[in-house]
Amino acid sequence: MTTQNGRVRDAVTTARRVVVKIGSSSLTTASGGLADERVDTLVDTLGRLTAEGREVVLVSSGAIAAGLAPLGLIRRPRDLATQQAAASVGQGLLIGRYAASFARHGRTVGQVLLTVDDVTRRAHYRNAYRTLRKLLDLRAVPIVNENDTVATQEIRFGDNDRLAALVAALVHADLLVLLSDVDALWTGDPTKPQSTRISEVHGDADLAGITVGGAGRSGVGTGGMVTKVEAARIATGFGIPVVLTAADLAGPALAGEPVGTLFHPQRQRPTARLFWLAHATSPRGRLHLDPGAVAAVVGRRKSLLPAGITAVDGTFTAGDPVDLVDTAGASVARGLVNYDAVELPGLLGRSTSELAAALGPAYEREVVHRDDLVLL
Repeated sequence: MTTQNGRVRDAVTTARRVVVKIGSSSLTTASGGLADERVDTLVDTLGRLTAEGREVVLVSSGAIAAGLAPLGLIRRPRDLATQQAAASVGQGLLIGRYAASFARHGRTVGQVLLTVDDVTRRAHYRNAYRTLRKLLDLRAVPIVNENDTVATQEIRFGDNDRLAALVAALVHADLLVLLSDVDALWTGDPTKPQSTRISEVHGDADLAGITVGGAGRSGVGTGGMVTKVEAARIATGFGIPVVLTAADLAGPALAGEPVGTLFHPQRQRPTARLFWLAHATSPRGRLHLDPGAVAAVVGRRKSLLPAGITAVDGTFTAGDPVDLVDTAGASVARGLVNYDAVELPGLLGRSTSELAAALGPAYEREVVHRDDLVLL
């Protein structure tokens, strides 16, 4: 139970609030349906954490996979309607199985189903936080999943890895553990003899030259190592350490043993508001900046004024997130805009004093204030 410096992983053993994410392939059989013994093994590990007084949030995939066998489906369907039908059957089975298993440890579970909309709209984001916080206060274990019965893009392209990172930031977790069917991050295909396991990642420099890709081997999941590395980047950017390992190593990993890969956090956490803006929002439009405005916003961290905007794309209203792009079309920042899209074309290239004189004092304001802006 020692790392290279002779100690257990302190970031793991001292974590009081832990978010654990597990994928479909780690919970289900290859033909679909829940593997009860796998669920119980995971719950036994998490139950021990709660017995120690630690708070646990579980982000669990598996609803669609769990619904395959009961519906007579032999593989994950490709069409959206059948996926949603499988999710509607499987979600009940999934949460029911967790409830029965956690009951053996005297714990109640609470189901929290989220869509991207719930973490992109600020009011919904706050509501999700309050629900999760209250469940933890009541000593329940929140079981979080994407709401696959109504979601569309998430089912086709998404994975719960990013959701887990956002939930970890949402509840200000001390640790995020990503469990899958691969035991760690490797320099290449782990089945190849030339590949080596990476025990620790301190930053992007440690990821240079690494080939990641491929979905879980079972064929019932949607994620791959790429989504897990990106989730680790999101969480560590919020100051949360991340352990990536296989589901059957969850016990040793949560005991601080040097299994899997430990992603070290950045030294300081950003404000939750700016983290939310950078990672949990989808831009509703784009503001094209001239070189002077790019230098002011990026280099000097100034607010964006109408004079520095050359064009506007998209349909948005005041308060929506928009991307700020440079002359090459690359997004350099994201911010909350203070004007509707239909208002801006008549303001472009004009100073705030000129606008105030012509249109009134209400127009002597920034398009995006620096306090509502994050660099990308």
